[in-house]
Amino acid sequence: MRGLQAEAGVLSWRTEAAVALAPGQVRVRIRAAGINRADLLQKAGNYPPPPGATDILGLECAGEVVEICGDSRWSVGDRVCALLAGGGMADEVVIDGRHLLPVPQGMGWEDAAAIPEVFSTAWLNVFELGAAQPGEKVLIHAGASGVGTAAIQLCKAFGNPCWVTLGSQEKLDICKALGAQGGVLRHEGISGLKADGPFDVVLDPVGANYASDHLDLLALDGRWVMIGLMGGRQAELDLAKVLVKRLQLTGSTLRTRSADFKAGLLARMEERLWPLFETGQLKPLVAKTYSFEQAEEAFAELARDQIVGKIVLVNGQA
Repeated sequence: MRGLQAEAGVLSWRTEAAVALAPGQVRVRIRAAGINRADLLQKAGNYPPPPGATDILGLECAGEVVEICGDSRWSVGDRVCALLAGGGMADEVVIDGRHLLPVPQGMGWEDAAAIPEVFSTAWLNVFELGAAQPGEKVLIHAGASGVGTAAIQLCKAFGNPCWVTLGSQEKLDICKALGAQGGVLRHEGISGLKADGPFDVVLDPVGANYASDHLDLLALDGRWVMIGLMGGRQAELDLAKVLVKRLQLTGSTLRTRSADFKAGLLARMEERLWPLFETGQLKPLVAKTYSFEQAEEAFAELARDQIVGKIVLVNGQA
């Protein structure tokens, strides 16, 4: 089995022995795998996999069930997509069967591989931890990213007006076409959003650079959910604003959550979101696809930060 790994910032394909299944696990032949910023961090040596997880890259994939062990809802030949702690950029992966979801009817491998990580991140942090209620305003940073474009669609579907921050007018126009009410370009600063607020929920992969602004942009009882630190980890805050506004700051990571937590999250997503994928109301936004053999080019493309949506690797040998 081939698997994509990284050492000292260099990607390489390695052959490993196939893993035997334990009860409840499923073997999936991988057809496509989504690339996420977490993969860039792992490639650079800054985001090691959780204890016990493979060091093969890839947090999401889509493919066919080829083997099951024990009782399972799945059968050989089922088309599935998977949320992973690692291992998606490989010929096959062994996974807890509860961490699989059916590929929505009529959807291709590339689109299916772009669903699990970004939509689970957006759903968990805006609607479960952020507790966004219909009509509440949401601020989404990095709105043109995979998570950002997923969050915009979810906000539109569930009745939450949303605004975005991002890097260019072209990206802003695309996000507005997806359903965002408006936004600002990050080099202009985010204080210009004050006229559009106050915001009830902030989805924040940035961290320090925007931290003080959030205290002014958030509404009374606002929820600030931090999912990344692209803008640094050290910030000075006026805690009086936190106190007076009764603000909630929640740090959130998904990769290190327990198997049971992920299973519950995916079950809730299947119930609430999969009907919307079936009707086309929700759709992963795939910007570009590359073959497995073009992985280095695909990672470089994501690092340039010029795309809107997701980059997906396609396994031509599956």
